[in-house]
Amino acid sequence: MCDVWGRKMNAKASRAPIRVSGWIAKIAFRVMICAGMMAPLVTSATAVSSRPLTIVAFGDSLTAGYGVKTSDSFPAQLQMALQAKGHKVTVTNAGVSGDTTSGGLERLDWALDPKPDAVIMELGANDALRGIDPKVPRENLDKMLADLKAKGIPVLLTGMKAPNNWGDDYAKKFDAIFPDLAKKYDVPLYPFFLEGVALDPSFTQPDGLHPTAKGVAEIVKRILPDVEALIARIEQSETTAKGAAP
Repeated sequence: MCDVWGRKMNAKASRAPIRVSGWIAKIAFRVMICAGMMAPLVTSATAVSSRPLTIVAFGDSLTAGYGVKTSDSFPAQLQMALQAKGHKVTVTNAGVSGDTTSGGLERLDWALDPKPDAVIMELGANDALRGIDPKVPRENLDKMLADLKAKGIPVLLTGMKAPNNWGDDYAKKFDAIFPDLAKKYDVPLYPFFLEGVALDPSFTQPDGLHPTAKGVAEIVKRILPDVEALIARIEQSETTAKGAAP
């Protein structure tokens, strides 16, 4: 499955939320699936968190839970899945419907108070839907990742794909933002937040973009190994720090 929403694929066909009109509902997102990229970030991320952790899910309506119950939102379902596996984790919902990377940059500091143990960054969909110059989301995400690094907060970056209506050049520049920044800041990347959900009517709301509760569950199932890997890295980092203490 390696194409754009709206093209033939091997898949089943606050602020305002992501804007959807007749033409935008048919927009397709480029689904770049690479087996190596989709592999768990840490092959043995099964260790259970030894102390209560707080993870901030920072994003737009895809994180906030537009069109679904609060209990069915991405942060809520992710927290439930992690706790079911024995992790003492609270996932805070810092999603704002309609948010762009510019809006995220403005409110990041607020979302980091009190300081969390980690952040899941999910932003960029609205920048792409509005056709904003890719330089803008690149610069905004760069600044946010730099801020998180300076604060010593681990992050899992999730990618988004540009709609094909803006042309190949736009898509190429936009899609490259996430792997480029993940490499620059040496942070784990989940390549496409809507992987396995985009274009599948059984997982999306009538607008064709936002996931249903079932769609959110599918996202959580797919991203869970990466989040557990993030938790494992936090645990390993703390263990190393304790061992190095005099």
